[in-house]
Amino acid sequence: MEKDTLIMSFESSCDETSVAIIKNGKEILSNIIATQIKSHQRFGGVVPEVASRHHVEEVTHCINLALDEAKVGYSDLDAVAVTYGPGLVGSLLIGIMAAKTVAFAHNLPLIKVNHLAGHIYSANFVTDLQYPFMSLLVSGGHTEIVLVTAPGVFHTLGDTRDDAVGEAYDKIGRILGINYPAGKKVDQMAAKGKDTFNFPRAMVQEDNLDFSFSGLKSAFINRVHHADQIHEQLNKDDLAASFQGAVLDILSNKTFRALKQHPVKQLIVGGGVSANQGLRKRLAEEIEKRHMDMELVFPPLRLCGDNAAMIGAMAQIQYDKGDFAKLDLNADPSLDFDME
Repeated sequence: MEKDTLIMSFESSCDETSVAIIKNGKEILSNIIATQIKSHQRFGGVVPEVASRHHVEEVTHCINLALDEAKVGYSDLDAVAVTYGPGLVGSLLIGIMAAKTVAFAHNLPLIKVNHLAGHIYSANFVTDLQYPFMSLLVSGGHTEIVLVTAPGVFHTLGDTRDDAVGEAYDKIGRILGINYPAGKKVDQMAAKGKDTFNFPRAMVQEDNLDFSFSGLKSAFINRVHHADQIHEQLNKDDLAASFQGAVLDILSNKTFRALKQHPVKQLIVGGGVSANQGLRKRLAEEIEKRHMDMELVFPPLRLCGDNAAMIGAMAQIQYDKGDFAKLDLNADPSLDFDME
């Protein structure tokens, strides 16, 4: 019988300090998340210096809570994993220093994990992954279509050329008077409204799998500003529904075009926007309408945002390959799959 593998994982790429203990890459023994949302709300977005300071304050407490909740000690661990990019450089460095300290002090191998790969492998807590599979990554910083051909082997098929989809939600949320982060509230409003404004669906006719949301964001802001100038009252639920309708059309169009080019048995959706109920409903409807023999996998809502459990899931893949980092590991804030 093979020995179980226990990995302590760290995630601090943005405004969540998270430490988890993961067993065999598939079982969460603990997943502590200290969020900073309230600290950043008054600024309307994440302030990097504030985020870094919070990570320093929280990381030791999160380590202790993770060990206590998992009922394990350092001697039970087999490795330490940490997000090294992409993300805010100051925030990444706090997690990296904490992980390196634990690894050095307890003579444990260190594993560097791509944050985006973590979002994809959050599906490991839901189902057995079947290679090759497709992933739609949708978050505040990233919108990508990725083909995963083998464990830990990623091929970017499409990327955003400007704003990521989550970033666009936050920007139009500000115009609607919604506190950061705006995605959940816009999704709720969209469910009550109608798509009446016919906002642009950028690049859906182009022969590629890339995304663009800056034009949609600008069209939304210009429409609201014009209404303000002529004292026209606009229905906010309809505005939200029209924005989300355009987003879902763009995401759906590109995703199913990618699936036609690369037929697979699983579509994995990851990242903060994977919590969006409109997106979940739309993708499920499209698969049913097209009579596709394919499993649609979303992470549990608690694992859609940034968390250390997903980093531990990806770290298990690298642990099995013997893919370890050196203790001079540094942050790579602009990391993407093609750079690894």
